[in-house]
Amino acid sequence: MSQNLRIALTKGRLQDKSVALFEAMGLDCSPIQKPGRRLVHTLPNYPLEAVLAKAPDVITYVEHGVCDLGIVGKDTILEQGRSFYEVLDLGFGRCRFALAVREGSDFYDTYKTRRIASKYPNVTRVFFERKGMDVDIIKIEGSVELAPILGLADGIVDIVETGATLRENGLVPIEEVAQVSARLIVNTASMKLHKTQIEDFIGRCEAELEKRRNQA
Repeated sequence: MSQNLRIALTKGRLQDKSVALFEAMGLDCSPIQKPGRRLVHTLPNYPLEAVLAKAPDVITYVEHGVCDLGIVGKDTILEQGRSFYEVLDLGFGRCRFALAVREGSDFYDTYKTRRIASKYPNVTRVFFERKGMDVDIIKIEGSVELAPILGLADGIVDIVETGATLRENGLVPIEEVAQVSARLIVNTASMKLHKTQIEDFIGRCEAELEKRRNQA
């Protein structure tokens, strides 16, 4: 029997959506749904092992080759970068990066250097570099919406889904930074070493995603 591929799945909602996709593809995901204390889960009817990890670790495991594939949000990819193949937009986990400011403020009508708070400093830096703007970026770990309220920053760059949290805190999105969704990534060496197996898995994913698009 051929060697199992190993895939790292982002814990939480992306894990649930990934499992739903796999089951629709005909893969038995019962070990992942009842993981117990096990950290690596072998699928009974397909040569695949699943590892459940936090999003930044998914990229680390794939980049270093201990996992052949991974499913992770585009937000993490944009922030961390690194070296791997991004092969498929899986279409779930959709949201967006947006620049948001206090309602009523004119962010662009000033010559002063703006201060931007974000959990994603690299995404923020690239966005403003492309606009040719100099900004001071302040890394925030918790509720980034507090920064403009407390006068720490002129605006924020953050993930926006419904916009409800922004509205509740008197903030409005004024510009989209990037679209985000779950992506399938592949280790560069694995793509060569396990080409047939990986292409089979990608093909199964693509077929199910196409079926969903046709049913929508």
